Amino acid sequence: MKIEQQAEWDIERAKDTYGIKNWGNGYFDISPEGEIVIKNPKDTSSSGSSPGLSLMEVIEGLRDRDLHMPALLRIENIIDHSISRLNDSFGKIIERLGYQGSYRGVFPIKVNQQAQIVEEIAQFGKRYGYGFEVGSKPEMIAALSTLDSSSDQMLICNGYKDQEFIDLALQAVKLGTRCFVVIEALSELPIIIERSKVLGIEPLIGVRAKMTSKVGGHWNSTSGDRSVFGLSASQIIQVVDVLRDSDMLHCLQLLHCHLGSQIPNIRDIRGGVNEACRYYADLCNEGAAMKFIDLGGGLAVDYTGAHSQESQSRNYSLDEYCEDVVETIMSTLDSYGISHPTIITESGRATVAYSSILLFNILDVTRFEPVEIKTSGGEGHELLDNMRSIFDYLKPARVQECFNDAHYYRDEVRELFKRGQIGLRTRAEAENLFLKVLRGIKLLLPEMDQIPKELEGFDESLADIYYGNFSLFQSLPDSWAIDQMFPVMPVHRLNEEPDRRAVLADITCDCDGKIDRFIATDREYAPTLPVHSLKESEEYYMGVFLVGAYQETLGDLHNLFGDTNVASIRLREGGGYEFVKEIHGDTIEDVLGYVEYQPWEMKLRYRNKLEAAVNEGRIS
Repeated sequence: MKIEQQAEWDIERAKDTYGIKNWGNGYFDISPEGEIVIKNPKDTSSSGSSPGLSLMEVIEGLRDRDLHMPALLRIENIIDHSISRLNDSFGKIIERLGYQGSYRGVFPIKVNQQAQIVEEIAQFGKRYGYGFEVGSKPEMIAALSTLDSSSDQMLICNGYKDQEFIDLALQAVKLGTRCFVVIEALSELPIIIERSKVLGIEPLIGVRAKMTSKVGGHWNSTSGDRSVFGLSASQIIQVVDVLRDSDMLHCLQLLHCHLGSQIPNIRDIRGGVNEACRYYADLCNEGAAMKFIDLGGGLAVDYTGAHSQESQSRNYSLDEYCEDVVETIMSTLDSYGISHPTIITESGRATVAYSSILLFNILDVTRFEPVEIKTSGGEGHELLDNMRSIFDYLKPARVQECFNDAHYYRDEVRELFKRGQIGLRTRAEAENLFLKVLRGIKLLLPEMDQIPKELEGFDESLADIYYGNFSLFQSLPDSWAIDQMFPVMPVHRLNEEPDRRAVLADITCDCDGKIDRFIATDREYAPTLPVHSLKESEEYYMGVFLVGAYQETLGDLHNLFGDTNVASIRLREGGGYEFVKEIHGDTIEDVLGYVEYQPWEMKLRYRNKLEAAVNEGRIS
C-alpha cells in the first residue's frame, strides 16, 4: 500500500475523514469551531444557510435539565422535512409525467412506535394525507388514537388478524377512517365477510401478493414463494371467487406487495413494481374495483454515504425512486388501458432514520502501549535479549523482518509461560518489548515508499479501546444483530486533528458489546475510528447518527440497562431551538420491575439481612 502525504488538518478534512457530507443528507455539518451542528432544513434566511445548532449546545441544555448521558436526541424538523420531501417529490414527478392518479404515504409504526414520533407524523402528515401501516392490535389502537377521521389519512392493516382485529378495522371505517384490511392468509377472509355482515359495515379490502422478484440487501426474504406473508396467485384467485360469490368483490380495492426493506439497487425496485402491476391489472380484469397499489417499503437510507448498491447504501436519489415507481406503473397499466391507481408506499426508514442521534460520553480508555515495569532483576532471558536486539536493525528496509522476529520471540515466550518455564514478570517484560517494537515500526511506516501487504492493517492492531457510556444492545441492537453500520463520530474537537484510532466498547459485560466497523470513504468499512486523546477533567462526547428506525423498538435489557434519557427538540427558523419533550430514562427500580422483581420486596429482604447482621454484631 502506497503512503500518501496527508493535507494539513482543517474542517474540510474533518468532513472528509468522517464522511459527514456523504451520509448527512444536508441535516448535519461541522462548524468552524469543530462542533457538529444540526441544520434546519426549512431555514431560508436572506443571509443564506444558517450556521446550524451545535450539538454541544444541546448537550449543555440536556445537562441543565438533569438529562445525563447517554441520551437519545430527536429532531422533529427532520421528521417533518422527510415527509415533505417524499410527498413533494412524488407530487412533482406525477405532475411532470402526467400521471392521472395521486400519491399517499403511510408510516409503518413498527419502525418506531414511540408516541412522540407517531404523534408528530400524524400531526404534520395530515396536510399530505400521510397515514399509518399497522401489524397488530396495539399498533392499530395507537394509530387510531392519533389519526384525524376527518382527514384523508389512510390506515393499512397488515399482520395476523383475528375477529377482534377485524372488528376494530370495521369500526374505524364506520368512524370515517379509510382503513384497509389486507388479507395475508385465506383464513382471514371468512372472518371479514362474517363480521361485516354482523356489524353491517362494508369493509375496505386489500390482498397481499407474494412477490417472486428478488432484491438485494438484508431483508430480501420478504419476497419469494417461501416468504411468510402474502398470497400466492392461486390463493388470490380464491379470494376473488369467494368475494364474487358473496357479492363483495367491489370491496376489494387495494393490492399490497412488499419487496423488502432497505433496497439498495433501483433496478430491483423497478422490476418489483412491474410485477406488482401485473397482479393489479389482472385483478382489475377479474372485476375487482381496484383503486390503490401499495408497494410497501424499500426506499433505502444511505447509511454509509457510498451512493452504491451495497446493502447499507443506495444507488439512487429520492427523485429517481419516485420517477421509476410512477413511470413503471404508467407504462405497464397504460398498455392494458387501466386507470392509474393511487400509489401508496410505506417508507418507514426514510421518514425517521435521520431524526434521532444517540449521544454518549467516553468513560475510559485502554491503550496498547509499552509501560514502565520493574524488571526481574536477575540475569536476562535469552528471548528477551533477542527482542531487545531487534532495535539494532529496526530501519525502513528491514521493517518486515523486525515485525516477523517480534512475533516469533513473543510467541516463544508465551509457550514457555504455558509450560511453567518462565514466570509472569518475564512474560510481562516480553509483552512490553513487543509493543515497543510495534511502536517503533509504526514510526517508520511514513518513511516507506511501499508498505508490505502483511502490515497494511498494522495500525488496527494498536488501536485503543474507548469505553462509551451506552449499551449497544439497548440503543443500537442492529449493530450487533445484523452488522448494521451507523455513522459514528466525535461531536466536538473536530478542529483538532485526531491523534488516536480506536474501537468503541459499551458498558455491558459482553464481548459483543462493541463497534468495530466504521464508515470509510475509501473502502467498504474501517475497523477503527479516528478519535482524540482524552483530556483530564474534560468530557469527550460522541454521537451515533441515523438511529431513528427500529433501534428504540428492538432494544433489549441486556445487563438490565434500561431506556436512555430522551429529548425532542425543534429548530427555529433563523436560529435557536426549543426543547419540546423530555423523558427521563429507566431507573434501576424500573428495569427490575420489567423482569418480575418487586422492588419493595427486595428492600424488605435487604433490611432483614441488615437486621440479622446487627444482631450478630457484624455491623452497628
